[in-house]
Amino acid sequence: MARGRKRTGGSWLVRIVALVLLVVAVGGAWLWWDVQHWRPSEDAFPDQGVLVGAHHGNVNFRTVGAIGGRFAYLEASIGAEGQDDRFARNFARANEAGLQVGAVHLFDPCTKADGQSANFVTMVPRTDNMLPPAIALGRTAETCDERVSEAAVESELMTFINQVEKHTGKPVILKVKPQFEAAYAISGKLERQLWVNGTRFEPTYAQRPWLLWSANENLRTEASDELLEWVVVRP
Repeated sequence: MARGRKRTGGSWLVRIVALVLLVVAVGGAWLWWDVQHWRPSEDAFPDQGVLVGAHHGNVNFRTVGAIGGRFAYLEASIGAEGQDDRFARNFARANEAGLQVGAVHLFDPCTKADGQSANFVTMVPRTDNMLPPAIALGRTAETCDERVSEAAVESELMTFINQVEKHTGKPVILKVKPQFEAAYAISGKLERQLWVNGTRFEPTYAQRPWLLWSANENLRTEASDELLEWVVVRP
């Protein structure tokens, strides 16, 4: 009899563990679904939009507008040579969809400013109706083949900023990711509007208030088969 009771107790324990694991799995799946579909309230953030890069494939900008997007930032150039071949088409389609459009350059700390600005200028026209250009700061000099000092990164970045602002006639926005800010504390050194990243929770790593916030870096929408980066503007 004792042996039978022991087997029964063990059976109940297995069932309880299995139930707990099931609850955890279901909860994790729901949380992942919720994160992928979450966007800030339009009451809190009336101006919302999207960041689109080459890896996002075909994006339906009319659908972006239908789900609440008012603007689209488009990746145009990367370093001195990289370019998004979809930029011109995305630019035209976003305009046709009635969205405001801005261009983004992905800054390469391993490359001189002159080559990067030349690349940007060949991709991005100077038009009055464009949003201010954005410079994405994510990669740090730790990945460079040759050592690049912190002072050199900051110097080339400032040179690049001046060149882009001369071309566009508008002050740039600095899209600073946490790793770049940790390496260079750039938000406290350059007086430009800031764009920060942090899914669901408002970031606090910048030293000054932000203008743009990538509130969901992996949003699933009807506008694209790929996850998009959803952006809001501080009211």
